Amino acid sequence: MGQRRYPECVAREGKPRLRSLEDVVALPRRSPLAAELRRALAAASSLHGLRSDLSPVPVVATATISEAGAYRFRKRDPIDLRVSRIGGRSALGFLHELGHLLDHQIFYDRKTRSWASAVHAAFAPWRDAAALLEKRALPGGYSRQRYFQSVHEVWARSYAQTVLLRSEEPALIRRLEKLQAEDDAHIWPREQFAPVAIEVELVFERLGLRQLSLPLAA
Repeated sequence: MGQRRYPECVAREGKPRLRSLEDVVALPRRSPLAAELRRALAAASSLHGLRSDLSPVPVVATATISEAGAYRFRKRDPIDLRVSRIGGRSALGFLHELGHLLDHQIFYDRKTRSWASAVHAAFAPWRDAAALLEKRALPGGYSRQRYFQSVHEVWARSYAQTVLLRSEEPALIRRLEKLQAEDDAHIWPREQFAPVAIEVELVFERLGLRQLSLPLAA
């Protein structure tokens, strides 16, 4: 029996530089999700970039029914983002996994394996604001609930909701409104979430990653 091969990590080259998100990830071109993912990526890219030395991280469309997406990595290096085309949550799932990628790449502590959302000073006001959010619950046992409430998971959820909220794309705005109307566990009510959205944006402001210096409004 041959030895199992692990997927290759994305290569790094040169010094980190500020890049648009379109240069950070590589979307699938022929997938039925292509147009929706482009809209979601454009919405995120209008808010911020990323200082990185990575080659583009591939985004892979899957038919997984157990999860909307996944961010795969090894130690400090990404492998890919995976987004399911099943269930009608592709934009939200993609932005959620993009949030994980950003969290992991902004800061990674090799000793503790902590990511930026848990320990970086630029995230501290966001952590304080997010701690006041309602603790949404998913069906499942203790382990699943504990993961759902973990700092890096709350960051990914709040990042995805912020991008949808700030988007000027009608399809993305309608998607957010539909999820809120359905009381989806991954989304918080608009009024409750408004202060957190501002803090998400301010994270990128503090890091010098915002694309434009604009007033932040709830």
